[in-house]
Amino acid sequence: MSEKTVAIIGAGPVGLAAAAHVLERGMSAIVLEAGPEAGHAVRQWQQVQLFSPWEYNVDKAAARMLAPTGWNSPDPQSYPTGGELLDRYLTPLATRTPLREVIRTASRVSAISRVGFDKAKTKGREQAPFEIRYQNGKGPEVLRADAVIDTSGTWFSPNPAGRNGLPAIGEHECAGRVAYGMPDVWGASRSKYAGKTVAVLGAGHSAVGTLINLVHLADEVPGTQPVWLLRGADPAKAFGGGRNDKLAARGELGSAFAALVASGKIRVETEFGVTHLLDSEGRLKIAAGACCGGRSVVVDELIVSTGFRPDFSFLSELRLRLDPAIEAPVALAPLIDPNEHSCGTVRPHGARELAHDEPGFYMAGMKSYGRAPTFLMMTGYEQVRSIAADLAGDKEAAARVELVLPETGVCTRGGVEAAGAASGCCGGSAKEDLSTCCAADETAKKAGASGCGCS
Repeated sequence: MSEKTVAIIGAGPVGLAAAAHVLERGMSAIVLEAGPEAGHAVRQWQQVQLFSPWEYNVDKAAARMLAPTGWNSPDPQSYPTGGELLDRYLTPLATRTPLREVIRTASRVSAISRVGFDKAKTKGREQAPFEIRYQNGKGPEVLRADAVIDTSGTWFSPNPAGRNGLPAIGEHECAGRVAYGMPDVWGASRSKYAGKTVAVLGAGHSAVGTLINLVHLADEVPGTQPVWLLRGADPAKAFGGGRNDKLAARGELGSAFAALVASGKIRVETEFGVTHLLDSEGRLKIAAGACCGGRSVVVDELIVSTGFRPDFSFLSELRLRLDPAIEAPVALAPLIDPNEHSCGTVRPHGARELAHDEPGFYMAGMKSYGRAPTFLMMTGYEQVRSIAADLAGDKEAAARVELVLPETGVCTRGGVEAAGAASGCCGGSAKEDLSTCCAADETAKKAGASGCGCS
């Protein structure tokens, strides 16, 4: 049988790891990266420190490929920023190893199909190679491959501000005052936010990290006021597992945030489902409910940190099997459903869970998680290890689990429940991280609840 060619979409951490595993298995790889260089999406959040230490952020096949280059492996117990991940791992991997011969940058995939087959045609489909069309500045290009691994991620497809999954009314018109994801408010984008009232919408780690950085900015620039817009009713759910989190940096982030909320340095607006954005005398009015009634806040800037969603626009001619709610592969969706999972209860998984009705096509990395927010980089490395083994015909290795995930310390019992919330502070066993309990108690009191007196 002739050597298989595997097209990999995206040259981020998981895409480069996929290429390393494919080459190690004796197959050919071609990596198509839309950005000007490998790790383009990571470059957008290079100021952010990762929650997991280096030992969880370096793929094993990639490390084996780097070893002959004289690469110095970082301290496995230290925590890199996105920029350090680029400089000390991704860039050397992309430029000093055999991967440099297979990466095509500035190559944006526009469509994928089967040669000679549209989506409706079945007989003989599995034997036809994939046809990948992409743009690289020189006009349309066509690539044929025996298999495709889509690791294009979700970074450039952020969720909108509207609570119903749609853009808030007026969101597009107010685009100049709205940012998404996790802008560098304390660094590169400092001038845009210094001395301003800045609302941050969201309850995940991006929102928490951004709010913490805005507090730091406020300490240096008077007049900077962070406002936390929370769709839910309980701020404590964003505080995380504290010292119970096996990823210590993630637990510390939640504890630090809880203390800032308790201190009053962050204004909190709970149960704030954004519906409208509109100009208000040169500022931005954010409304929850009717634009002229209900609740509203007026700010200078809005940062929408409500997560991301996958882009399927170039996959419309492939036979995908996606969960209708999570938009992840149907076998994976129940394992990562954020309505049920919050605590490292997502077990490692591979080719079997990521397969579609299009043999030879897989989604891996953050994109495979659809709209679920619980992805860890090492999960993606395990995914592509298994996929490469499956494509090489090594079914035993594909089915084998070679990863143990750290628990988050945030408990799930029939739904998401935050450690350190009232059930854990005011009754039940004592928590190690008292700052989380105290912040929950203080927040409850500010909201008019009785609290527990633990602060």
